[in-house]
Amino acid sequence: MIEAVNLVRRYGPHTAVDHVNFKIPKGEIIGFLGPNGAGKSTTMNILAGYLSATSGTVAVDGLDILDYPIEAKKKIGYLPENPPLYPEMTVKDYLAFAGELKKVKHSSSREHINRIMEITGLGNMPKRLIKNLSKGYRQRVGLAQALIGDPEVLILDEPTSGLDPKQILEIRELIISLGKEHTVILSSHILPEISAVCRRVLIINQGRIAADDTTENLAKRLLGGNRILLRLDGTQESAEKALQTAPFIHRLGFQESPEAGTIDVVAEAQEDADIRRDLFQCLASADVPILMMRSMDMSLEEIFLNLTTHENSSQEHSR
Repeated sequence: MIEAVNLVRRYGPHTAVDHVNFKIPKGEIIGFLGPNGAGKSTTMNILAGYLSATSGTVAVDGLDILDYPIEAKKKIGYLPENPPLYPEMTVKDYLAFAGELKKVKHSSSREHINRIMEITGLGNMPKRLIKNLSKGYRQRVGLAQALIGDPEVLILDEPTSGLDPKQILEIRELIISLGKEHTVILSSHILPEISAVCRRVLIINQGRIAADDTTENLAKRLLGGNRILLRLDGTQESAEKALQTAPFIHRLGFQESPEAGTIDVVAEAQEDADIRRDLFQCLASADVPILMMRSMDMSLEEIFLNLTTHENSSQEHSR
């Protein structure tokens, strides 16, 4: 649906985006992450057609955004971090104005705008002045303008910025709903929101793509296998003795347990082996009861910090 090939954007001697490549198929909600100054907003502006690339191409549904700017931009709805709202206008007048700018057919614009206001939860406030709306509802108005014209691609830059927990939940549910009919590129510094909404993430760091995969695959790649957390009714000595013959275990770690008389053990598997049955059999044979067993996945925050911090450190050492 949208494809970036060798995107480069320079500001004088500074390279903000450095040969970025990715492809996003139709109907996918993808998280686009990066530390401040990594080139994330610049890339999103290029994708939306607000900024030209120094070199490289962006195609939307096969249309090059520079060769066919009007046709390509009709397929894109863009919500910047600070929505371009006019506070003295009413909600409906503003959306009608956005419809005129996007050249939505006049005959269907009234019905179209009413439908979008219902979708975004603005159906009961068409005559409200935007300046009198809460931060959450102003975000909804910004999202509504991005939906004018039924674009196939939505680019949302920090759509939950400044919202309270209830408003964040409402916008999250709205984005999930929109993902059923639109390709969505979602940028946010609130990483639990990305985890809740997106299965695949793109992480950009220092202008380059540092990762492009599902969070599950990234976690396995960084961990080098699976990690299992066990709580055992025993001591570290009894656990080590019971597990010393368990196959496929790469590493054992021990943690203090909150329960008296127990020990927490982190067992890391070699490569992608499933070691749960082996763990059970070894511990059962040694008469060490298992009180808890669960997989330990890296959080998106851990993945993000691991990739961006490690890459930054590597580049610093190479200088």
